[in-house]
Amino acid sequence: MKNFADRVAVITGAGSGIGRALAIELAARGAKLAVSDIDEIAVADTAAHCEKLGAEARSYRLDVADRAAVTAHAEAVATEFGRVNLVVNNAGVAVMATVEDLSYEDFDWIVGINFWGVVHGTKAFLPHLIASGDGHLVNISSVFGLVGVPTQSAYNATKFAVRGFTEALRQEMLIEKRPVGVSCVHPGGIRTNIARDARSADDSTADQRATDFARIARTTPEDAAKTILRGVERNRSRILIGPDAYVFDAVPRLLGPSYQRVAALGARVAKRFGAPLGGGL
Repeated sequence: MKNFADRVAVITGAGSGIGRALAIELAARGAKLAVSDIDEIAVADTAAHCEKLGAEARSYRLDVADRAAVTAHAEAVATEFGRVNLVVNNAGVAVMATVEDLSYEDFDWIVGINFWGVVHGTKAFLPHLIASGDGHLVNISSVFGLVGVPTQSAYNATKFAVRGFTEALRQEMLIEKRPVGVSCVHPGGIRTNIARDARSADDSTADQRATDFARIARTTPEDAAKTILRGVERNRSRILIGPDAYVFDAVPRLLGPSYQRVAALGARVAKRFGAPLGGGL
């Protein structure tokens, strides 16, 4: 996919952050947009912004954890737009808690959105991407899909799962010579609300989490969107976003499993000085 003009792009979690920035960037490049989010008002605003740029855009309220809803959404989009060329499974949430403190309810919640949401979106839209003759699927993982981090076990689990699922799918598309590119995205610290909105064993720390995260999040959603689309144009299997993402990618390659001891030591020191164990999301 060398350009996006007149291509139909589907983006989940498009009410804010990377999803919204992607929609606006694609609208500026002439794409047609089907944007969705659990927040109906926020995603409608995204669609309105895209329309101001001259793009055809429609917004949908969608819970990606609801398999039937995602399946129906895919059929509706394909019917309304006539085809689907690009799908970005972007919707995601976070939970910050140690394994000891993590509740099963929070674990079910994050797996339903971060992992099953990606599976649902992939399964529902893949036939339409294949039928387009020139499709591309983008699944958003994280740098925490590259390394394990204390207090991020649930988030790690979902993002590692997205990575494995996406890499396997890319190989299947190559084996079968399907006309669908597949990319897995690993953002570093992006200036979004994910840290503030994360569930935690101590909800009173939300403001502090947001402050700490803002301090280390150096990449804007707009820059992230441009990087993702550049990766799609080049059909890259792995797309790293931000300088910190390259560090996260390199550490386990250089240190192997011993990175865990180094990370644990760093987290212990950070905890002593009152810093959050999990760092950025």
